[in-house]
Amino acid sequence: MHPWVRILCQRYIDLRYGAIDLAAPVGRRGEQAAARLLRQKGLVVVAESESDKGGEIDLIAIDQRQKLIVFVEVKTHSTRKPGHPAQRVDAEKQGRVSRAALRYLKRKKLLGVTARFDVVAVWWHGDGPTPDRIEHYESAFEASGDYQMF
Repeated sequence: MHPWVRILCQRYIDLRYGAIDLAAPVGRRGEQAAARLLRQKGLVVVAESESDKGGEIDLIAIDQRQKLIVFVEVKTHSTRKPGHPAQRVDAEKQGRVSRAALRYLKRKKLLGVTARFDVVAVWWHGDGPTPDRIEHYESAFEASGDYQMF
């Protein structure tokens, strides 16, 4: 493929699905790549780095086909050490994300809406323009903690 064709294709993808800021820290680039992947799958990303006093949710998306809200935890692995990024979403992290999701649903008056918890694992070694690998796990975990959602 001719270099200018590759550049035009990349600009189209950036405009359609969101650009990745190569000057951003690797964790932020991973979240941007995850948001791009979700948009390519047809989800509508409605919030990035949504936080309140109790915690943060990396991405919040709407799956219009299944009529549900998707809370996404993104884990970016930037070293060549063994291990899967999704393994870092342990029970404690699941509880924090669940509580933050419940507070978000209460704030937005969406408590009756079905929700799902996904994890996106990103491998990003070096300063390349795209991740080396990215995997999306739908329904990666159920709400956990004292105030589980229905």
